[in-house]
Amino acid sequence: MAGTHHPPAGEHADHNHAGHNHGAGESGGSHAGHGHAGHSHAPASFGRAFAIGITLNLVYVAIEAVFGLRIGSMALLADAGHNLSDVLGLVVAWGGATLARRSPTPRRTYGLRSSTILAALANAVFLLVAIGAIGWEAVGRFQAPEPIAGGTVAWVAGVGIAVNALTAWLFMSGRKQDLNIRGAYLHMAADAAVSAGVVVAGLTIAATGWLWLDPAISLGVALLIAVSTWGLLRDSVNLALNAVPAHIDPDAVRAYLAGLPGVREVHDLHIWGMSTTDAALTAHLVRPAVEDEDALLVGVSRTLRERFGIAHPTVQIERGNGPHGCDLAPADVV
Repeated sequence: MAGTHHPPAGEHADHNHAGHNHGAGESGGSHAGHGHAGHSHAPASFGRAFAIGITLNLVYVAIEAVFGLRIGSMALLADAGHNLSDVLGLVVAWGGATLARRSPTPRRTYGLRSSTILAALANAVFLLVAIGAIGWEAVGRFQAPEPIAGGTVAWVAGVGIAVNALTAWLFMSGRKQDLNIRGAYLHMAADAAVSAGVVVAGLTIAATGWLWLDPAISLGVALLIAVSTWGLLRDSVNLALNAVPAHIDPDAVRAYLAGLPGVREVHDLHIWGMSTTDAALTAHLVRPAVEDEDALLVGVSRTLRERFGIAHPTVQIERGNGPHGCDLAPADVV
């Protein structure tokens, strides 16, 4: 990490952890902005929402599977398979959120916060598997359509609208702050829309006898899942690779740091997500020694948190007086 770099001989540097309050895994240097106020940790626990959502969806999956098998509806079976993958996704998301609250240790100095990133990525993978299974079965059903009771399909799917809409509502408040919660919300919201489509298909089949609508709706389900999954997959992969979180503009962060009083250069700037809610930053600032350094660091910590959503900045001050520059100054050095 940039915050632990030791400058070459003749170059003086101070290591400052601005805005941190974690004891394990952080030692040395001076801590500015220390305290609990100003941290943007994960939102309130969604444990109750996960428990209710998982229970409701398990019951509904059983209903869909029973009636889908009884009347031979590919649309109901496809939706049941999709909902089952969402149940697994909710379980994984809940597990990730629970692990993220574990305290740091000397070995895992950030705790298990990145579990939420792995959970979001696993959610995306579950959905991709569901897409393949639904598409495969739907294509086979086009070749050999079977008669189904459209009215039964419609009312079973109607129950799904209520179940999925209620579950989505439980996660709605956290969808903008937490990618893990957003994954759960998107799954349930998409399911409600899919169930609405199945209702329309069931009523149409009952009225017209168009059996091809059943596999056609199944393919529509797969397409809708793919569209809703793409953003989740992209963002979770980026976070897993320590990319800058999507809501943070790295150029704006660099410009802000470079514009601080007395700062002549900014280098070795890194921004990454420690979890689906928390971002961290390390940076080297070249700045002559002045008396207001602690006040500067407190202000940097506060601005990075409030303006950019970065709650864990580590800033290294370098004097730039030595005969050699910082080893990490070149832009191509990590």
